[in-house]
Amino acid sequence: MVVTGRGGIVTELDERSRQIFGQIVETYVETGEPVGSRTLSRRLTVALSPATIRNVMADLEDLGLLYAPHTSAGRLPTDAGLRLFVNGLMELGGLTSEERRHIDGRVQAAGKNLDDMLSDATSLLSGLARCAGLVLAPKTDSALKHIEFVPLGPGRAMVIMITENGLVENRVLEVPQGLPPSALAEATNYLNARLTGRTLEEARSEIQEELDSHRSALDDLAQRVVETGMATWSGGTRGGELIVRGQSHLLADVTALEDLERIRDLFDTLETKEQVLRILDMVNLAEGVQIFIGAENELFSVSGCSMIVAPYQNSREEIVGAIGVIGPTRINYRRIIPLVDYTSKVISRMIG
Repeated sequence: MVVTGRGGIVTELDERSRQIFGQIVETYVETGEPVGSRTLSRRLTVALSPATIRNVMADLEDLGLLYAPHTSAGRLPTDAGLRLFVNGLMELGGLTSEERRHIDGRVQAAGKNLDDMLSDATSLLSGLARCAGLVLAPKTDSALKHIEFVPLGPGRAMVIMITENGLVENRVLEVPQGLPPSALAEATNYLNARLTGRTLEEARSEIQEELDSHRSALDDLAQRVVETGMATWSGGTRGGELIVRGQSHLLADVTALEDLERIRDLFDTLETKEQVLRILDMVNLAEGVQIFIGAENELFSVSGCSMIVAPYQNSREEIVGAIGVIGPTRINYRRIIPLVDYTSKVISRMIG
C-alpha cells in the first residue's frame, strides 16, 4: 500500500521520546482528551517517573509536536505531531477476511449501476470508519450504448445512461412544469441518434452547434430538456459529482457551539464545485492513499478535520475519481487507511 501526505516535521527522536509521543497520540485518538504524565506512566511499557515524562513532554512541545490546551496539565498532539506519527511512527493495521468480504459484497451488489455502487461504497466506508464518507464520482467518459429520459414527477426527470461496457449512470434533472412525455421521448431519440457509440465529449460540440443554429428540429420543450441534460453532464472541465454520506458521524463528538459551526462551515464548503475539483487535484498529486491533517489544507483549517482519500481507476489505469472519509483529527488512522485503500481498489476492479 502506498501512503502519501503533505507537510510535517522531520525530526529525529530518541527511543524514549518516540514511546512517550506515540502513547500520547494513541491515547488522544482513543479518548480525545489531553494526556497527562500520570496517565502515561501507567500506560507505558517502560518504568518512567512522572517527572521524567514531563521533561520529555516539554521537549516535544518545544519541537512543535505537542501543545497544552487552555490551562490543562495534559498535552495534545499538534497537526504537525499527528503528521509525524502517521508518516513515521504508526504501524498500519490490516483488514480481516470478514471485512474484505463485506466490502466486496456491498460494492458488487450494486452490479453495473455506477451511482448505486459509489453511493453504497461511501455509506459502507462511513459506517466502518465512523466518519463522514465521500466519493468523487466521475463524469461518463465511456462510449454510450443507450440514453433515456424518464419522468419522475412534476418538474423532475431522470436520465439513464448505459455505456458500452455495461455501466449504468443516473442523473436527476429539473425540467419545465407540465412537460409532456412526448418531449422526453423526442429528447431521448435525438440524443440516441447522436451519442450511440460516442462519448459525451466527442458529440458535445456537434450537438451544441445544432442547438445554437436551430437545426435540431426539436420543439422548444424537447430542446430545453437536451440543454439541461448537457449542462448537468458537463460538470466543468473534469466533471464529477461529490457524494457525501454519514455526516452525522462528524457531529458525534461535538460539545461546543463553535465546534458545531465549524462543522457546518465544512459541509457548506464541500457542496461547492470549486472544492470538488480541489479534492480531485489532491488525488492526482500522488499515487495511493493520501492524508490531509487539519490546517495542512485550507479545506480543513477551520473545521479541525482530517481527510483520508484514495483514487480509483478505470480499465486504462486513468484516475477517474476518489473515495475517502472526513473525520476529526483524532480519527483512527491505523484502521481507516487500509479501509480506504481496499475500498478504492475494489471500485477500480468493478469499473475496469
